[in-house]
Amino acid sequence: MLDFLQKDKFLSVSVFFLIALSVFLLQSVSPSLFPSYYVYILLGIVAMWFFSQVSFDVVSLFSKYFYGVSIFLLVLTLVIGQVTRGTIRWIPIGNLTIQPAELVRPFLLVYFADLLTRGELTFKSLIRAVGLLALPAFLILIQPSLGVTILTLIGFLGILLASDFNKKHILSGVLIVASLIPIFWFFMQPYQRQRVTSFLNPESDPLGAGYNSIQSQVAVGSGKIFGRGLGRGVQTQLAFLPERSSDFIFASAAEETGFVGGILVIIATFVILWRLTIYMSNSVNQGARAFLSGFFLIYFVQVLIHIGMNLGLLPITGIPLPLVSAGGTSFLATMIGLGLALGAYKKS
Repeated sequence: MLDFLQKDKFLSVSVFFLIALSVFLLQSVSPSLFPSYYVYILLGIVAMWFFSQVSFDVVSLFSKYFYGVSIFLLVLTLVIGQVTRGTIRWIPIGNLTIQPAELVRPFLLVYFADLLTRGELTFKSLIRAVGLLALPAFLILIQPSLGVTILTLIGFLGILLASDFNKKHILSGVLIVASLIPIFWFFMQPYQRQRVTSFLNPESDPLGAGYNSIQSQVAVGSGKIFGRGLGRGVQTQLAFLPERSSDFIFASAAEETGFVGGILVIIATFVILWRLTIYMSNSVNQGARAFLSGFFLIYFVQVLIHIGMNLGLLPITGIPLPLVSAGGTSFLATMIGLGLALGAYKKS
């Protein structure tokens, strides 16, 4: 089964290094996640293996079904989903929970990559695709999950950039979307608005809206070169750092493993992104290239936002660090995406 690791050793080593580091970190900062979190890791590895064995040509044949099932799961979440902190994002399955908004993202990429590269892409067909995108985006936004909504839109943009379409129209579309950004403000929850406003001046409310950003920066700085050691981080172990296993896992890593650990995370992530660019240049077809472009852009933006907010350079959002942050469904979705990427790669 593990023979798929031989397809790209650079990618495999980087992926499993981040998984191993994640296990050590999560056992240190949130041991209650285990042993159930091992189930997600096992499912993720199996999913990556399965999709890596199937050529993207075959996967794209099921793209319409992927879209239909994705819509069904998103609607099902609103109907039977578990309410947590005023949001409806998770569906409980026994002792585990899944977040359909995360899980459907790689499959929506497959659908839109196939849709936008099947025949000539005209302005009319693009408008139709945008309309089809609006439905899942809206269903995710009202959960509410602004971060996942933005990532879904970014993935669609990545597909467009790789498609045979006049890039001037894409620029026009981006400008239109940018002009509509103020509308998102009215859909945002009060805590989401606070995150944006506190980013501009976190010291103005150090015990309120600016607390997370300040504590994250303290954690990163206190790790110094080699860190305080696993289980010895003051910010993480004494719970000064909120959401230390998910939204602020990079800050946790920086405090307990230091600058060295943080750099290793960045290097391993860079290798994964580098390999994805190689796949784009050696994809099995145009649809596969479009999927890889969308997946690459999502992965890159996730890393950029997560590390940026942990360093106090960007507003606080609920964006996890791929393969490292706690979040079983997010991990599973990333592994599915990597498996699909391997299946889209035509090794020369």
